[in-house]
Amino acid sequence: MSAQALSSTEGSGSTLARVFNGYAQLCAAIARLCMVLSVIGVICLVAAVSFQVFGRHVLNNTPTWAESLSLLLVLYVTMLGAAVAVRDASHIGFESLADLLPETGKRRLQIVVHLLVLLFGALMAWYCGQLAESVHSYKIPNLGLSEGWKYIPATLSGALIVLFSIEHIIALLRNQEVVPAWH
Repeated sequence: MSAQALSSTEGSGSTLARVFNGYAQLCAAIARLCMVLSVIGVICLVAAVSFQVFGRHVLNNTPTWAESLSLLLVLYVTMLGAAVAVRDASHIGFESLADLLPETGKRRLQIVVHLLVLLFGALMAWYCGQLAESVHSYKIPNLGLSEGWKYIPATLSGALIVLFSIEHIIALLRNQEVVPAWH
């Protein structure tokens, strides 16, 4: 191979490396944003439940919207947290089989696992999106919001799981590790 062809390959390799690094940085930023939104959601959840308890026991007038809002907030907090758990590899995993394999087999198994998680995320996003669309005309009692808002968190989480699984697969192919979002 000529020196010019080699340098052009290295140049495209470094461009590709920059793209992959940029993608990893984007995924880390999205994961951090999801965690911040989850923390804000938990704070709002605690406030809503506290207001409901205060209204019931002190004011003797239970705010009926607080329970519906709390249930909706739980969906957002858990789904965003689940997506970040996939990215930060803090979800439940079975490592015993992978530990018995040689390094190349271990990497291949990890890629297969991430492909399966990617497929799960894609299906979750697709079908929850369809559910959201099918119930958008119905209203959540006491809130007046569309029932579709109940399925948006799972749709968003599924899409994020796809993005984060792709990040893991790229990192495995590059012999790198995904740095957790909080580091």
